[in-house]
Amino acid sequence: MSKVDVLLGLQWGDEGKGKIVDVITPEYDLICRFQGGPNAGHTIEFGGKKHVLHTVPSGIFREQCINIIGNGVVIDPVTFENEIEELKSSGLDAKKRILISRRAHLILPTHRMLDEASEAAKGKGKIGSTLKGIGPAYMDKTGRNGLRVGDIELPDFKERYDALVEKHKQILSHYAFSVELDEKQKIWFEAIRKLSAFKFIDSEHYINEALLAGKKVLAEGAQGSLLDIDFGTYPYVTSSTTMAAGACTGLGIAPNKIGRVIGIFKAYCTRVGGGPFPSELTDDVGEKIRKIGNEFGSTTGRARRCGWLDLPALKYAILLNGVTELCMMKADVLEAFENVKVCTRYKCKSGTTEALPYLFSPGSHEPDYLTFPAWKKGGSNPSVLDPALLSYIRFVEQQTGVPIRIVSLGPGRDETMVR
Repeated sequence: MSKVDVLLGLQWGDEGKGKIVDVITPEYDLICRFQGGPNAGHTIEFGGKKHVLHTVPSGIFREQCINIIGNGVVIDPVTFENEIEELKSSGLDAKKRILISRRAHLILPTHRMLDEASEAAKGKGKIGSTLKGIGPAYMDKTGRNGLRVGDIELPDFKERYDALVEKHKQILSHYAFSVELDEKQKIWFEAIRKLSAFKFIDSEHYINEALLAGKKVLAEGAQGSLLDIDFGTYPYVTSSTTMAAGACTGLGIAPNKIGRVIGIFKAYCTRVGGGPFPSELTDDVGEKIRKIGNEFGSTTGRARRCGWLDLPALKYAILLNGVTELCMMKADVLEAFENVKVCTRYKCKSGTTEALPYLFSPGSHEPDYLTFPAWKKGGSNPSVLDPALLSYIRFVEQQTGVPIRIVSLGPGRDETMVR
């Protein structure tokens, strides 16, 4: 029997997961998304064109791959339809390559309204939600009120929809939020009609049968480990389990079916929205990283906060995920600097620590840095890479105890070094 390999981000999202999935998909038969929703933004570049995926798994551009949207994902039918149309304009018939779990939950127009109303009510305490309705959809899921993809096949689907919308309207009335649904509902139900043209499956059975048949399966994570609902920088987190364990509940596979765990991280750190970020650079250096790295959200367009690599946070994510190999992204961005820094521990009132605290309060944990010489651009062969980059790679490997198998030196498929 085969095992499921898991690929996930080890920082605050935006690590470059989509590119690595695209690079390694020739090894796999099934690519499966297991959590998150249209708040994801996986960017893939090839043939001189950039493709941004939100709900569709990143194996969609590989002809031999079946792409599964698992039960742990929340789906906005309108966003999904737009994504499919974009793929169609590129000459790709996604319908032949995508299967959708009946147990995946649906995002309604009123979920988006609840997201907007809740975030606005927080005032200065905003968490930086993408306002895609993700949180409210997961709240309905755990509150046992949600609407699922499989419900579309039932004769009382519209009645189920109406009942949930009525509940949402009652909640929105407490926010004095204007509910204008007619046009949004019309668009949403048209998107539901188009979603119905895709094949719905009981994905837990499908994936386990594929494993028994010896098929190779890759579980694709969204967001990042430090945004995990349990172990991330709460409350500035997402609403799902972004860790490797989420692949079990988000796809219906047993823990002993997990094989390789591939962790993705940038050679520096970024974060979108609010929340603690110990190694953040609010000076010209941070701005330079943002500009050279084009650090703007692929889903929201928001500028990403930038900072040096945070090793304590990286080691924390590696520990909780059981990471077996690493991929370092955007090493090329740091070629523009004389020196680069790495946070190796935090300075706090009691001395120094490498442990992430329960809470980061302002000024409670200051980064303690080591400085390294920056590198210059080399070739795609490890033997001709700048020695400074190899030194940086080996330092991270030594500190984490995990090998760096892939180094990305640019956005394109061909700008990827496999070590």
